Amino acid sequence: MEKRAQYIKSIEIDSLWSNRKHIYWELRPDVNILSGSNGVGKSTIINRSAAHLKVMRDGLVTRNPEQGVHITFYPEDASMIHFDVISSIDRPVLSSDMLEKISGVEIRTELDWQLYNLQRRYLNYQVNVGNRIIALLTSGNPDDQRLATELTKPKKMFQDLVDELFAPTAKTIMRESNEIYFNQYGERLSPYLLSSGEKQLLVIMLTALVQECRPSVIFMDEPEISLHIEWQQRLISIVRSLNPNAQIILCTHSPAIIMDGWLDSVTEIEDISQ
Repeated sequence: MEKRAQYIKSIEIDSLWSNRKHIYWELRPDVNILSGSNGVGKSTIINRSAAHLKVMRDGLVTRNPEQGVHITFYPEDASMIHFDVISSIDRPVLSSDMLEKISGVEIRTELDWQLYNLQRRYLNYQVNVGNRIIALLTSGNPDDQRLATELTKPKKMFQDLVDELFAPTAKTIMRESNEIYFNQYGERLSPYLLSSGEKQLLVIMLTALVQECRPSVIFMDEPEISLHIEWQQRLISIVRSLNPNAQIILCTHSPAIIMDGWLDSVTEIEDISQ
């Protein structure tokens, strides 16, 4: 029987850069920040770890010694874990015309494509939460009505946070819409028309929300790109508020990321290299 892990306990990479470096990284269950100079392999560690999980068939662990990546779960007999990978670089997509025909929206960059897929997940999230609320309200148990009210809080928290963070540009999320749209000076605004920084923050927040507070992993490679300093400082706290059960694994160059109480979560790449 499949068993879902609560978090990743350790990441081991046999050879980073053609047998020149061995990596062993023991992880915290909440926040893990990898720091180091340019070119030492931070992004490579994040990307190879995520790629290893992607080759797991149906979420089951498949050992791939040729890849040289070994991931230990907690508990160690777990066979699967839910995870998301967030790309922060807003590069143009090569097949934008084809993606636009498929999606019906203007997909020009990688952040646009991530937003499009998250829109679909956001709809599924609302359906799932709605079904759970209906089941609780019709159960006849008075305690279930309180639980049903609790289920509505993460979405409202997400909407309130978006309104607060986007307030300097007078953007507010349209709460009556099932998809993500904004109101700006009385005009309806598509999320694909946001700035790169706004898109990036929205992608990160939506990812945390649609995980539905499940034990999950969020990989982020330099999430501070395009975010102004205040958003960088609050980033980890925002993600943790939307999913307190998310394990965050990221690499960064920004001191601001750790300024909100996450200094103890930083690991220097030299400390996990042999």
